[in-house]
Amino acid sequence: MAEKRKKLLQGNEACVEGALYAGCMFYAGYPITPSTEIAEGLSVRLPQRGGKFIQMEDEIASIAAAIGGSMTGLKSLTATSGPGFSLKQEGLGYACIAEIPLVIVNVMRGGPSTGYPTGPSQSDIMQAKWGTHGDHPAIAVTPAYVQEILSETVRAFNLSEKYRTPVIVLYDEILGHMREPITIPDAGELPVVDRAKPTCPPEEYFPYDEKYEVPPLAPFGTGYRYHVTGLNHKKDGFPTNDSKQIRENNMRIMNKIENHKDEIWKNEEKFLDDAKIAVVTIGSTARSANFAVRVAREQGIKAGLLRPLTVWPFPDKAVKELSKRVRAIIVPELNLGQMVLEVERCAGGACAVEGIHRVDGEPINPAQILEVIKKYA
Repeated sequence: MAEKRKKLLQGNEACVEGALYAGCMFYAGYPITPSTEIAEGLSVRLPQRGGKFIQMEDEIASIAAAIGGSMTGLKSLTATSGPGFSLKQEGLGYACIAEIPLVIVNVMRGGPSTGYPTGPSQSDIMQAKWGTHGDHPAIAVTPAYVQEILSETVRAFNLSEKYRTPVIVLYDEILGHMREPITIPDAGELPVVDRAKPTCPPEEYFPYDEKYEVPPLAPFGTGYRYHVTGLNHKKDGFPTNDSKQIRENNMRIMNKIENHKDEIWKNEEKFLDDAKIAVVTIGSTARSANFAVRVAREQGIKAGLLRPLTVWPFPDKAVKELSKRVRAIIVPELNLGQMVLEVERCAGGACAVEGIHRVDGEPINPAQILEVIKKYA
């Protein structure tokens, strides 16, 4: 076997590698710090493999173009940061109701508004779930290491294709711009999922056929003609005012994710078997938490780490079970309190829950986390 390819890559460069590994063939975006390197990388790499890259006039047009690329059968990606992610919300809602596979990378930075373009933040956690209006499914993956940015980008494409839904890759400026040695996986080493396509003749095809949990999606231009709209629709895609049909379609869109949360959830657990104090966090903050937990262990404190790699759907089951075994859960995050609210909801008062928050453009360091761990020791 040939030696695996090892590279020293920036997080955003690893995202490019992950997208290409997953089979991405279309990118539409608009430059924005701290995600621009993703666009720069794909502007070179995609044309080399016959894919398409286009810089749009703004973020709204970017997600619209990416949706269009996906509807022609190409795995499509757009990348941005907080202000651009805000602008993409209308398109994100359209992709949810029209069930268009799509991956959106959000490299989080300080806000609100233009905020702190070159500083890290984790303030888009709730926006990733509730940013667009109406009831809709949400999947967001949260890598914490450069190698994981590659693999979780691949997983994001797989989930998007499997469930016909947009998927968000959520990491912060620290991870986007840090460099770490990674291994580029061989072809076939990571699973790659492609969307189901219809096997019936065009005249029998319905893009939202209720007999399927996730209906097959025919690429435009292949002889299958159908209607796509942001309105509530019938199985043929045309709008409807039938309340029964509206409810059934909305519930199917939600349930195709809710019914498969066990397959979508992914967590890292460290030292939780005997932990009395647990830290629950994501992304770059989890790196500090990992160090703090190890130091606490060395000092005889039974601390552990639960790190969600899928923040949406939120890992309710894991947090609820954990809350029954520990006396406290600590939630460090680079915002003024978002994930801590979900942890409190899942814990339901079974243990103490305390957040550690920082919004000055600097990371939460291990000493800050260790200090709160000792408070409950």
